[in-house]
Amino acid sequence: MLTLVTGTTGQIGRRFVPRLLAQTGPGERVRILVRDAARAERFAELGAEVVTGDLRDAEALGKAVAGVDAVVNVAASFRGVPDEEAWAVNRDAAVALAQAARTAGVQRFVQVSTGLVYGLGRGRPLTEDDEIRPGGEMWGAYTESKAAAERELLALDGLDVRIARLVFVYGEGDPHLAQSLRWAGGWASAQRLQVVHHADVAQGLLRLLYAPGAAGRVYNVADDAPVTALDLHELNGVDLPVGMADRTDPDPWSGITSTRRIRRELGYRPLYPTVWAARDAGAL
Repeated sequence: MLTLVTGTTGQIGRRFVPRLLAQTGPGERVRILVRDAARAERFAELGAEVVTGDLRDAEALGKAVAGVDAVVNVAASFRGVPDEEAWAVNRDAAVALAQAARTAGVQRFVQVSTGLVYGLGRGRPLTEDDEIRPGGEMWGAYTESKAAAERELLALDGLDVRIARLVFVYGEGDPHLAQSLRWAGGWASAQRLQVVHHADVAQGLLRLLYAPGAAGRVYNVADDAPVTALDLHELNGVDLPVGMADRTDPDPWSGITSTRRIRRELGYRPLYPTVWAARDAGAL
């Protein structure tokens, strides 16, 4: 089995690829697509094959998918980039990669998406069967382009597509927890954020990659206990902003996802069920 991974130099990819390489068996190989060969050296040292090129370049895609059995598409352009770049990478390049993979005879395609596609809350944990509802402060080109990519990928004939919807990712030196205070400082103290540790992101993606009978399925990937704005300030060693305790949460179920499907169908169990467990293990 030869697995291609994109987005390997981002926060998720750089932590996922070593884990993927560590559990490969005899005859299993990992290939990565990177724009800068110098940034791929550490992966090559671990045993990864390296293809240099841009995800938006058809020739590079052809080289990347040649002989591949499965693809894990981690590549993404997040908030803060021009809208046209978000659409070009998150939707257009993802669909082009899937089409190239299908032409090359790839058997399985795992797309990394986001729980933000749900938009507004439903008064309960969000499930994979909930329709996408635009809305909320996080809705924008990043989320819209990810949602569009999901729809187009799942509509492709002749390719086994699986979707992983990740919540807020943290851990292992990732700066996301510190960055969360940019917006959590304006929340109510009890407002919640669903999170997942990088180790459990990798676990979820590996389960999607190898599971039989999961074609066309969407899975939420999260831990067991959302953190509050108060927790985020405590984890970062920062005092609560004045007035936070007097605010109310306008949508208490926004972004809170159910992991029942991935637990029941794929056997997923968080290695770090809470952010506090990760902190106590020294894994932040």
